[in-house]
Amino acid sequence: MNTKRPLKISVKNSEFQILMALRTNRSKRSQEKEVFVEGTENIKQLISARWQITRILFRDGVNLSSWGESVLKSNPSAKQLEVSPELYLELSEKENPSELIVTAKISSYDLRDLPEIKNPFYLLFDRPSDLGNFGSILRSADAFSVDAVFVLGHAVDVYEPKVIRASLGSVFHTKIVFIESLSVLETFFKKEKERVGLQIVGSDSTGEYSLVDTTLNSPILVILGNEAKGMSVHLQSLCDFILKIPMYGVVNSLNVSVAGSILLWEIKKNRK
Repeated sequence: MNTKRPLKISVKNSEFQILMALRTNRSKRSQEKEVFVEGTENIKQLISARWQITRILFRDGVNLSSWGESVLKSNPSAKQLEVSPELYLELSEKENPSELIVTAKISSYDLRDLPEIKNPFYLLFDRPSDLGNFGSILRSADAFSVDAVFVLGHAVDVYEPKVIRASLGSVFHTKIVFIESLSVLETFFKKEKERVGLQIVGSDSTGEYSLVDTTLNSPILVILGNEAKGMSVHLQSLCDFILKIPMYGVVNSLNVSVAGSILLWEIKKNRK
């Protein structure tokens, strides 16, 4: 059993307010550089990715499983909070909360953190606006061994709890790089083209080239456009070509996370 004495939360004190803000407030997450995580699988993935846990919450009066006890024991520096069942339910976004909720320090990356990969496979999402779509494409990026995911422009908060759930915790294993400006991106493109011959491929339902007739392989960067507006005109101008996935039904386009997953699989299939 864990022997560390937990702090009790039975009223909406300052600690409770911080926790609620980390769950609901993008600015608070950015300010504190912390993320709010619930769900057993998500917490397991966070631990597997070695993110630093800062708080561990559990319900007062509820016995923890051996897994729950092991999380407490293996994170002795984390603040342990025993929360009344009513407040725990209020903090949780689930009807049946998992036995633990945690907060953790965000592991962030920028272009300077990226190693010089010999045969890079990158994904860029232009102004993603849907939490579920972004979480889903992170899941595919992890499944198909994407080296880094770039986020450009005003976008969803990638550490929002709905993104974490949709990604099934793969967000913790993904190098997510926030691009400050198009000029920074252009400089990176130029450098990678000179270094490894990086191919930049856009995706759009009106693209000139069809996936049926095109072989995709790394070194490559795939661009997914905003769900409603598609790729910006400037981004289109930076592409070597723009690809479409042929459609054989009545609807003429796919959900962006579905289309992106198809393209990522094609590249993974051809990579050596």
